[in-house]
Amino acid sequence: MSDMEQVSSSSGYMTEERRMLQQSARDFTLREILPVANELDPVQGDIPMALRQKMGDMGYFGILLPEEYGGLGLGVFEYCMLSEEIARGWMSCASIIVRAPSMMGMVGWPMEKRIELTKRAARGDYLRAAALSEPNASSDLYGGVQCRAVLDGDEWVITGNKYWCTFADGADCISVLCRVDESFGGRRGTRSFIVEKPRGELPENCQGSPIPKIGYFGWKTWELAFDGCRIPKVNIEGAVPGMEQAPRSESGTQSRTRRASPLSGLSVARVHTAARAIGLARGGLEDAIEYAQQRQQFGQPISDFQETRFKIARMAAEIEAARQLMYSVATELDHGRGSDKEASLVKWFASEMAERVTSHALQIFGGAGYTKLYPIERYWRDARLTKIFEGTSEIQLRIISDQLLGRPTNRRRQS
Repeated sequence: MSDMEQVSSSSGYMTEERRMLQQSARDFTLREILPVANELDPVQGDIPMALRQKMGDMGYFGILLPEEYGGLGLGVFEYCMLSEEIARGWMSCASIIVRAPSMMGMVGWPMEKRIELTKRAARGDYLRAAALSEPNASSDLYGGVQCRAVLDGDEWVITGNKYWCTFADGADCISVLCRVDESFGGRRGTRSFIVEKPRGELPENCQGSPIPKIGYFGWKTWELAFDGCRIPKVNIEGAVPGMEQAPRSESGTQSRTRRASPLSGLSVARVHTAARAIGLARGGLEDAIEYAQQRQQFGQPISDFQETRFKIARMAAEIEAARQLMYSVATELDHGRGSDKEASLVKWFASEMAERVTSHALQIFGGAGYTKLYPIERYWRDARLTKIFEGTSEIQLRIISDQLLGRPTNRRRQS
């Protein structure tokens, strides 16, 4: 075990079972995910189905799903711990596991269908995309939603535009946030609907085009235009009887902790984003250490220079601080405690850290880091995204400051 591995596994949170899960994911990532990412990310290739199947065999799509439905039945802690390992290879692979939904909340569907699809999701054979954001609705999501669903007999008719819908083509269904009641603003006037579709296609009466993004490759992110898209009346997302429905994150995630709690799905999603950011930072650090020990300048490895050594030491400290905060918040979520503030704290801290650390790592590579010959440019690009999705860094600071100071007077008046 390397010194870095000893540091990252020395936490009191780690049981023997968790260490085994972590090491298995680490080995799988280095053996199966990283080589594929290094080959396909530079050419913007999609995550291969063969890799998805291997991830399904490892149980990664069903980490949070109950064992009775084919999942691993684990908690948020394990979900984040394993996602860090996977993101160290390719963040897109750590993100695609989010797309495996529990369909038990579809109370209008027959129980047999809900169970069958949830079991398929646990294998990675039934995945969902989320169409929430719109051209004028992103950070102010619920306040700006204009896509509408109108009930017409036994069908809902969806019309409107959506933006930033990743995996719209490859998913088996899309969760679409729509406004259904104009008399209510904000969340109260909206509902989410499931639009079923063939895998590899967009829904009927829906057109779209991929957004030309600078990273987060492995799958496409779409702009969609729904024009009279009809779905059955029962395809409205509801709560499991006896449980409070959790709000969705921008990736479509709901809270699925092993202990039933009313915690927001956004809290789980934000801690998961922290895990992905930590994985990216760790990839940058480990690659920088290897490169610094091999790269010779002025007759010695650049790892001998104090500036390089201190830079690496600071990077390691920042990563470990973010990891311990993530472990703490994930543990609180698993026990039904914690709040949006703690989730925002770790999301903000880890994503800001990841951008800094990957930038420092790229600097250690010098000009070589600014090429596609090394994965560091991928870690750097994708780390930048963690400051934007699942709520921008500015939104996280707003949540944190509101919890500490109360809402500003002008926003109290507006509400």
